[in-house]
Amino acid sequence: MPDPSPTPAAIFFDLDDTLLDDHAASSAGLRTLMDRLGHPEFTAARRLWDVQTDISFNAYIDGRLTLAEQRRERVRALASQAGHPDLPDEHCDELYQLYLRSHREAWRSFPDVAPVLGELAAAGVRLGVITNGIESFQHDKLAVLDITHHFHTIVCADTARVAKPDPQIFHTACRHLDVDPGRCWHIGDQLRADALGAVAAGLRPVLLDRHARHHGQNDIATISGLDELLPMSGNGEDRPRPAMEQARSIGSPDSAAAPPSGQPPAPQDGVTAGGPADPEPQ
Repeated sequence: MPDPSPTPAAIFFDLDDTLLDDHAASSAGLRTLMDRLGHPEFTAARRLWDVQTDISFNAYIDGRLTLAEQRRERVRALASQAGHPDLPDEHCDELYQLYLRSHREAWRSFPDVAPVLGELAAAGVRLGVITNGIESFQHDKLAVLDITHHFHTIVCADTARVAKPDPQIFHTACRHLDVDPGRCWHIGDQLRADALGAVAAGLRPVLLDRHARHHGQNDIATISGLDELLPMSGNGEDRPRPAMEQARSIGSPDSAAAPPSGQPPAPQDGVTAGGPADPEPQ
């Protein structure tokens, strides 16, 4: 694995659950659906929603379902679990709009996002986004988070017609900035879509593991928060860091905080070749 210590010419970021807390937003939307459907059990609903999202959104990326059809599949799966099979299309569409409204209202960035992007941009590092999410929604998210201005390019799977981990989507982003992939980093929370996809494309991967879910990835640089990018990239070396942060070794199982008590694991970002895509809201 390449040593990620040389200063990068460009850094690309995944969006959902890397910059935006999509797990929290999708949970808010899911609870709205549960209330309307009379679904009593969040853990079961969350597990089903994540699995069905992976299946349906990947089918959309592959061209086997329309955007509306994959949304209906997900709502119908949840409704069936709640005891309401055979919902008509119109009802599914209405329910999904309720989901979207609650999801949008819950859009928040992680606390480390704005400060780190600002420092990297000030240091002259060119920044971009590579996401498997739908372009219109992803641009809306970046605007709501007020971070669009940091990015020189935003590459989305639906308009690029290819999704992570396919190397083509990474190469498209590199071409937009006219930089060689070997001089670029990609930061994301998914092992397959982000880290292994970046490796296949010749970029240097940094796996963001905020909740200690990726144990044993010692061959891939792993961080528990975006602030760790600054010393890695040659920026902010003199910035004081808490003693516990200094003691963490990148890539070790102890390099990320434990998930909040009672919080279910976040969904994996889905891709056409095996794990899901930045799934919400599609």
